[in-house]
Amino acid sequence: MRNDGFDLATIRKFVGFATDSLGAAREEIDALNVYPVPDGDTGTNMFLTMNAAREALAAVPGDDDADLGEALAAFARGALLGARGNSGVILSQMLGAVGARLAKVRIEDRHAEQLATALNEASDASYAAVGTPVEGTMLTVIRAASDAAVAAVADPDVRTVHVVTAAARAAREALDRTPEQLKALRDAGVVDAGGRGICVILDAAETAMTGRRPMPSAKRQAIPVPLPTNDLTAGGPSYEVMYLLDATDDRIGPLRQTLAVLGDSLVVVGGEGLWNVHVHVDDVGAAIEAGIIAGRPHRVRVTHFAEQIDQARARTSRRKGRKIVAVTAGPGLKDLFAEAGALVVPGGPGQRPSTGMLLEAIQDSGAAEVIVLPNDPDSVRVAEVAARTAEESGEVRVAVIPSQAQVQGLAAVAVHEPGRTFDQDVLHMTATARHARHGAVTVAAKQAMTMAGPCEPGDVLGVIEGDFVIVGTELLAVAIGIIDRMVGGGGELITLVSGEGGDELARDCERYIETEHPIVEAVVYDGGQQRYPLLLAVE
Repeated sequence: MRNDGFDLATIRKFVGFATDSLGAAREEIDALNVYPVPDGDTGTNMFLTMNAAREALAAVPGDDDADLGEALAAFARGALLGARGNSGVILSQMLGAVGARLAKVRIEDRHAEQLATALNEASDASYAAVGTPVEGTMLTVIRAASDAAVAAVADPDVRTVHVVTAAARAAREALDRTPEQLKALRDAGVVDAGGRGICVILDAAETAMTGRRPMPSAKRQAIPVPLPTNDLTAGGPSYEVMYLLDATDDRIGPLRQTLAVLGDSLVVVGGEGLWNVHVHVDDVGAAIEAGIIAGRPHRVRVTHFAEQIDQARARTSRRKGRKIVAVTAGPGLKDLFAEAGALVVPGGPGQRPSTGMLLEAIQDSGAAEVIVLPNDPDSVRVAEVAARTAEESGEVRVAVIPSQAQVQGLAAVAVHEPGRTFDQDVLHMTATARHARHGAVTVAAKQAMTMAGPCEPGDVLGVIEGDFVIVGTELLAVAIGIIDRMVGGGGELITLVSGEGGDELARDCERYIETEHPIVEAVVYDGGQQRYPLLLAVE
């Protein structure tokens, strides 16, 4: 997907961004989940659905030279087969519609217009898939995005990137209006969970196209809603029934009619002989029998909402409290995190932890709730895999805060509060980590070309948010350059973490801040990390 066209490389890039972003926002979206039932798993379901699509896309041979149509077909089928819950099934239908349209795009087509058409078809497909569409949900958000995309292409000179930006912006605005449209959201004081997931996905598309990360709305706050003690809705269906169905197209209309009488939250999506069925009912047998009459149901999954909640509470009773697992890159950092109550796993360049190491730490914590701070971009994915594996046992809730640097982890652990609910604690820690702009000073080990220009072994490199921005010869001069740039963007507190042999550098930087930036408070820690004489964070 270039600025004015589509290619498999950027589609893979978008899918990766979207999956990672949903993984990062999963707990936040789960906490928003109050409609149609407050089962707290919308974020998880959307993430697992998108992740299944990503894995199917990754399995297509040929890398970025693979046939685009074949790759998008695999992507759509992966989403359909991996769809979880009501929100995941609707998302799979949207992804399938977009994939089907983009697979038909030719080089000579106007790609901006094709993308707008794809979004419009995705919206139509999602409305068609739901038995009784309700406004104020993810349906509303994707419709707003598609309408904005269609309006944008009325300008014959508009480019694909502008269509994506317009759609993402409209989705965010529509999300903020969802409490005005749906009483359940208004009463809980939240925006729609599924709509928030759609915004995360469209924001990822905008990032893939532009390299920019859209600013979140200040209204988008998650207020966790307590789960009821028995059925999820008073007088509502007690069971969620899902199955894949092999059936001809003509059998689906009667199936929808039958299931609509039996229950609610009905979604039937798919095509070409394979369908994904989701419904909330009291009579499980009748829902499955309807599938047998229509075709061949398989991979049947039944969830009793009340039993699910009771089991979760029982499992939680065997594991107590909340723990933080943090990946640390030096002895001083290990002590800092340990003093804050975290369980530490050694990490850093050259010794990053494996999935097994993080999984062992989560399991050995004995806690019912675990928050993982990977503190390194290369460890985030490993942490997410460990978290998903741990949660499969059903005995522990795990949230991964995608901290990209040790100093972000320190900022997050500083606001950790066990007295909050799990979701609130994760939200506060995540927000704090994200708002902590991070930098570093290191020394080049080899000749290379950086974003700041070429470097030779022994050159001092200044890093901000993972990008090399300064190449110099003196540690202090580069460190001051990084400080000035980071503080110039605003901030009240700068944290300096000295690395192996960097104590004097950190003290010199502290004195410089006191003199040149007197309104900024400086805090110095001895981290002892290798390869980085100085780590910095501005909050």
